[in-house]
Amino acid sequence: MFKRWSQPNGYRDVLRISLPLVASMGSITLMQFTDRIFLANYSLEAIAAAPPAGIASFTGIAFFMGVASYTNAFVAQYTGARAFGRVGASLWQGIYFSMAAALFLASLCLFSERLFVFIGHSPKIQVLEVKYFNILTLGGGLAVLGSAMASFYTGRGITRVVMLAHMAGALINIPLDYCLINGVGPFPELGIVGAALATLIAYASITVMLAVLIFSKNSRKEFSTWQARAFDRKLFGRLMRYGGPSGFQFFLEISGFTFFVQMLGRLGDLELAASNIVLSIESLSFLPMVGFHIGNATLVGQAVGKGHPEEGVYATTSALHITLAYMLLVAAIFVFAPNPLLSLFKTGHYNSEHCREIMNLGVILLRFVAVFCFFDALNLIFSSAIKGAGDTRFIMWTIAVLSLGMMIVPVYIAIEVLKRGIYTAWAIATLYVCALGLAFMLRYRQGKWKKMRIIEAPADLPIGQS
Repeated sequence: MFKRWSQPNGYRDVLRISLPLVASMGSITLMQFTDRIFLANYSLEAIAAAPPAGIASFTGIAFFMGVASYTNAFVAQYTGARAFGRVGASLWQGIYFSMAAALFLASLCLFSERLFVFIGHSPKIQVLEVKYFNILTLGGGLAVLGSAMASFYTGRGITRVVMLAHMAGALINIPLDYCLINGVGPFPELGIVGAALATLIAYASITVMLAVLIFSKNSRKEFSTWQARAFDRKLFGRLMRYGGPSGFQFFLEISGFTFFVQMLGRLGDLELAASNIVLSIESLSFLPMVGFHIGNATLVGQAVGKGHPEEGVYATTSALHITLAYMLLVAAIFVFAPNPLLSLFKTGHYNSEHCREIMNLGVILLRFVAVFCFFDALNLIFSSAIKGAGDTRFIMWTIAVLSLGMMIVPVYIAIEVLKRGIYTAWAIATLYVCALGLAFMLRYRQGKWKKMRIIEAPADLPIGQS
């Protein structure tokens, strides 16, 4: 254990790259978590509407964000190959893709009312869902662009910059969120609309901060961040070839859980509210660990770019040890001390009977979350390793098959056909997460990813270009 701490790609290197990303994801999680608390204290309708509408919006954004964020793998492999001039070119292909994505996402607002009528929540919830969805989707291009720009730093393993940008975004978002929801001081009381606007302002701030640094004099000189701005058809094509399946995989994964949440809404407002509270708490454990997912993908990508995939194996093992230890701690808290977390969402908008029912449901649902925490760790780390090397098609097809066969169809049958309740739906979701973790672990152990490469052959690379 002590030897692994100091070795290249050991615990120290994994933590050095991943902890700032954990803090970055923690900042995003904190923004979402406080947003939910503010809305829960504002009204029952707001906390019932925000998570389903937020997840639906994120589902629309997911494909584009997945493609744009795969710029990270190109930056990592070019960094490993020391082809620094190609880093700037890769970044620009991600920027061009983000611009096109922003136009498409804005058009989704034309279909939002029909979407939420189809989902079938109560009419008063639907009105709020449409408002929240439209604002988030109109600004969805900012999230996509921010993912591409962050890749310039995460792919090179310089993650503190991204951390500081996201922490600054949180410092802007949280007080603004509270003021715009409740109408504090000079701000109007906008409720759920205020929550959405605060989110967009925070993401815009993060993107601007990253852009200022990326196009600084030093970055332009070393990585051609301005000189390499031309559209590169071949490089853009490779981003689509490998990033496309990554984006589709991310879309499918989010879609499965979006469908899950929307189906829970058909069981009743209390069941939906309890599930939304638990999912908000679960995000505290899951989203920070995405930092280790990105960090490990970076280390594996750099190792593959150098032609030394065994270094990626060492990094993956180190990352797995750390995430398993964290997830086991989180699972213990969910099982043995759930009430302090759930009590954060107690408000005067529930009568005592409803509040008690929601809290009791929450205690049981957190036990389901505790079960799949372990398999979430396997999912995050092993999928990051094979994704960093370029094995994105396997990830896409695995999630497509398992999402449809073990999440969407079973949940629909359980709720709509068999008329089963909330515990059956959550049991199905737990089995789905477990299957994902095991599938990616087996693929990683096959070792096919070690022979993959998403950038040009070594003989074609402008080594050391700046």
